[in-house]
Amino acid sequence: MQHRTDPAAVTEATAEPGNWCHWHRGPSGTSVVVDVADTASGPGKALYACAPCRQQRGLTPYTRG
Repeated sequence: MQHRTDPAAVTEATAEPGNWCHWHRGPSGTSVVVDVADTASGPGKALYACAPCRQQRGLTPYTRG
C-alpha cells in the first residue's frame, strides 16, 4: 500500500467518520486518523484507529510530515 504525505488531499467525502476503527472494523468513540492510504485515482483515504487498537499495535495519530 502506498501512502500520501499530504493529508490536505484527504477530503471529507473520502474520510470515514471519526467513530469508526479500520483496525478492529467496528465503531469507536476514540478513533483518530493514523494513516492516509493512496487510492488508484483521486484523493487519499483517511484510516482511523481507536485508542485500544493504537495501543496494541503501536499506532500514532497522523501528522503532517
